[in-house]
Parts: sequence; C-alpha cells; structure tokens
Amino acid sequence: MTTATPIPLLVFAGSSRAQSWNRKLARVAADAARAAGAQVTHLELGDFDLPLYNGDLEARGIPRDVIRLKEIFHTHPAWLVVSPEYNGSYTGLLKNTIDWVSRPVKDDPLWANGGKPFAGKVVGMLSASPGALGGLRSLSHLAPLLMNLQCWVSPKQFALSKAGEAFDADGQLIAEAARTSVQGVVDQVLNAARRFAD
Repeated sequence: MTTATPIPLLVFAGSSRAQSWNRKLARVAADAARAAGAQVTHLELGDFDLPLYNGDLEARGIPRDVIRLKEIFHTHPAWLVVSPEYNGSYTGLLKNTIDWVSRPVKDDPLWANGGKPFAGKVVGMLSASPGALGGLRSLSHLAPLLMNLQCWVSPKQFALSKAGEAFDADGQLIAEAARTSVQGVVDQVLNAARRFAD
C-alpha cells in the first residue's frame, strides 16, 4: 500500500546489544514499512549519548542529544517501538530515553512543553524474546507509559517468541506467520497515521 505523500515513520528498538533480536526485528519492521510506502527513519538509541536521568544533571543543562531526539521524535507522526523484556518489563535504555525526551526545557519556547514530542503520535509496539511469550509483558507495561504521554497506541501488536530460532542468516524472519504479524502492525500504524493527518 503506497500513497502520494509517504508517512514519516520512526523505528527504534529499546536495546543497543550488537546481536539483539529486538534490533533485528526493528530492521524487519523498517523494511516492511518502506515496502508499504512509508518514509522510514531507523534510529539506533545506542548512537545517542544520554546519561542516566536525574534532576541535578538536568539543572546543569539538557544534553545536546536530548534535543536531537526531541526533534526526531516530534517530526515523525508515526512510530514503531520494538521493546525487549527485562524482568517482565521494558528496558532501562528505553525508559531513560523517554524520561529525557519528555522533559521540558526551561526558557525554550520550542521545547517548554515536555509532552510535545509525544502528543498525538501513532505508535505500534513489537517485541522479541527467546521465551514463549515473546516479550509480551514488556508491551503491557510500555502501552500505559506511552498513553500517559498522549500517544495513540495501535491495538495490534506483535510479540515474537523463540526469537533465537526465528531469524535466518540474513536477519529475516523465517516463519510466514511472523512476517504477516509484523506487516499487520505496520499497516495499522500507517493507516491510522493517514487518518489522523486528514
């Protein structure tokens, strides 16, 4: 499905591990979105220098990479977030990123509202795990966090179980059912983003 005006779509995983299954799944999702006509930005959170959030650091000045992330998040009306599951929830990397990006920047008219990069975004969620649930518990925790930030979370989501056996040597999903599920999330996010843009 393509349109004359491609939807800008942001894709990122909540992991920076080199062989992360969630990063692999993010690449698969990004490819599926490009094939569906989206204008995809595939972000690697590990490329940004974000210290662990605390108010004392914030008082000394917002890190430059926080502003970069605010700009990127804000300019994409649709997102795909691929969340690993750590101890039944999302990762510290993902939470720290959201915490920083959602902070208001004092005396900055553009970023004085901390919710600006999040409000109204259409977000699809995916996860991958070697376990039988595929990281589903991380998504159940992530959805309320995103909704609290006024994102619209796609009802359709996908948790890839047995992720260690799910990809071929080229990083593609082996099972047709898994590819179809990823495509379903992608399509719902893009369709919703188009409707919201009308």
